[in-house]
Amino acid sequence: MEGLLEYRLLKVNDTYVSLYHYESIELDEILARRECEFFVKEGVTYKQRSSAIEDDIYIIYVDEYEYAPKQEKEGVSDYLTVEIREFNSYRDYPLVEIKTFGTHLEVLSYIGAVYTYHNQKEWERDSAEIDEDRQVYVLYVQETGVSY
Repeated sequence: MEGLLEYRLLKVNDTYVSLYHYESIELDEILARRECEFFVKEGVTYKQRSSAIEDDIYIIYVDEYEYAPKQEKEGVSDYLTVEIREFNSYRDYPLVEIKTFGTHLEVLSYIGAVYTYHNQKEWERDSAEIDEDRQVYVLYVQETGVSY
């Protein structure tokens, strides 16, 4: 099932403007994107404010969050990549693990989980983002202190 997706930006005068528009996007990708609190495109990080369905358009409302130089995608893959990163800005969000998935539904089921397990440790979800510049999903996690 395909749909329409639009990112809308809140402007200073409390009005929204269309920022990015995606036609013929699969529903599982729309839902995976909606699970992400952050959206990166052209070096700008947007923070999700809310989401809605308006007639036949899925809408994600965002605020500008931060700016950085645009990063490029590394390598080419037929799979969807999820970077699992420790939520630690002092250490520049160190990479814990990289996972690949075949579908956006698999990505959604993974990034939507509260707890994941890597390197014999339990990690709790903080947030997720879709980084279109690097064509990757990022799951930010914090160690719970539980080992297995």
